[in-house]
Amino acid sequence: LPSVSVPRLPAAGMSVVEHVREMAAAGLHSNVRLLSGLLLTMSGNNPELFSPSQKYQLLVYHADSLFHDKEYRNAVSKYTMALQQKKALSKTSKVRPSTGNAASTPQSQCLPSEIEVKYKMAECYTMLKQDKDAIAILDGIPSRQRTPKINMMLANLYKKAGQERSSVTSYKEVLRQCPLALDAILGLLSLSVKGAEVASMTINIIQSIPNLDWLSVWIKAYAFVHTGDNTRAINTICSLEKKSLLRDNVDLLGSLADLYFRAGDNKNSILKFEQAQMLDPYLIKGMDVYGYLLAREGRLEDVENLGCRLFNISDQHAEPWVVSGCHSFYSKRYSRALYLGAKAIQLNSNSVQALLLKGAALRNMGRVQEAIIHFREAIRLAPCRLDCYEGLIECYLASSSIREAMVMANNVYKTLGANAQTLTLLATVCLEDPVTQEKAKTLLDKALTQRPDYIKAVVKKAELLSREQKYEDGIALLRNALANQSDCVLHRILGDFLVAVNEYQEAMDQYSIALSLDPNDQKSLEGMQKMEKEESPTDATQEEDVDDMEGSGEEGDLEGSDSEAAQWADQEQWFGMQ
Repeated sequence: LPSVSVPRLPAAGMSVVEHVREMAAAGLHSNVRLLSGLLLTMSGNNPELFSPSQKYQLLVYHADSLFHDKEYRNAVSKYTMALQQKKALSKTSKVRPSTGNAASTPQSQCLPSEIEVKYKMAECYTMLKQDKDAIAILDGIPSRQRTPKINMMLANLYKKAGQERSSVTSYKEVLRQCPLALDAILGLLSLSVKGAEVASMTINIIQSIPNLDWLSVWIKAYAFVHTGDNTRAINTICSLEKKSLLRDNVDLLGSLADLYFRAGDNKNSILKFEQAQMLDPYLIKGMDVYGYLLAREGRLEDVENLGCRLFNISDQHAEPWVVSGCHSFYSKRYSRALYLGAKAIQLNSNSVQALLLKGAALRNMGRVQEAIIHFREAIRLAPCRLDCYEGLIECYLASSSIREAMVMANNVYKTLGANAQTLTLLATVCLEDPVTQEKAKTLLDKALTQRPDYIKAVVKKAELLSREQKYEDGIALLRNALANQSDCVLHRILGDFLVAVNEYQEAMDQYSIALSLDPNDQKSLEGMQKMEKEESPTDATQEEDVDDMEGSGEEGDLEGSDSEAAQWADQEQWFGMQ
């Protein structure tokens, strides 16, 4: 017969404090809170009722129950009182030598750890966004007494505060104690510690445990990720993912999706996000980027469904708010996008996608200087992500700061290397200055030589050809780009070029394809409507005559639309204040 575990009954001679301890160990937090609160009041009214060690225990257990109820400020207060009590207790034990009483030994052994109390205090401070206080309390713990979780928290706090050297030291200490702490490895790689140095810290464990040979390749892959070498990172993770033991790993698929996104390969990025989502329907990490990509493609219904699904999983993460914000942004509801982006940042101040969303909303609302602050913070958090720099450069161009945009684009080109994306970004800035048009052309040709299918480069080259009125060259370029992919913007621009060479029927077809890909694409709709008017000049003339005869009828509609716009402007102002 299978053995059945019988709950241990409390001993008859147990003290009331021991009963509190038993309940705390059993996870009965609400019961602990009520009883310890009453006992502490009794102790306050009669100081002789409990010994100093019992008072210390009651304060710690009461603080733990407050922590469980997320009353962090109150918990810090009680933990502080507990540490003061422990200090007094230590002084008393030093003054009065042990009497040799056997009963005192087990009592001292079961006292809550002072180091654990300090760790809990630090957790409270981080929840209250008081990182300096959290660092101060953990710094007070001697190095030899720091547990791995204390070192890990310190490392993360130091990193956030910009104290990189101290952060590296703490992460290394975590790895010394726990050589398979993978998040500590990622922390070191993000702080520019060489992959080979990090791998050397895990070599003994890899050799001593079977089926861990993949770890050195894993470290190598994420070393490439953190140096911005997307191509080699993708290839290395793909080699890992193809191994039978690591096939269909959600974390690896998520990393691949993110890398494809960084490399500008949106099609493969979406594909990998969809694979990861199918394997884990409760996946939240990376879904903000996935939602953004869907919104860019005009798949707003899919974005709305994704947002609803994520909110059902958790509304305490930034991702659902960012996804909903992307839906609002691409529906041109910028004030709501701003509000949702701000909410996401409130939940996770390190959310790069939330900062980019809020920055883009501010830029489109004309609040360029505020937008610049958000894009700079995004760059600080993700220095290898090109879209952060793109957002900042767009702000500079919007405020006619071409010089600042040029300096930034050149820095990105030097830092991240000469690839299709950085070449296109630099060319985008060059296109804004008549003096650097030829340079823009050279840069775009280089970008398209590297990646003929890179949409942003194709769009900018088409823009340049349109200025030069080289429509036939533009049509050839766009047809070549559309041979292996379908994109709303490319079909629309091809439609514009075909109109310029009087190929009206095919232009209409291209506008129709563009609208089928993104029904909200206003420019395609305008192009189609313009062509329809040109096809029936007689009807248009008759309509103009009717309008002239009716006089004020159209004016009334315009007045109505103005008042509606004013109403939306008021609402946008309200959201902007949130």
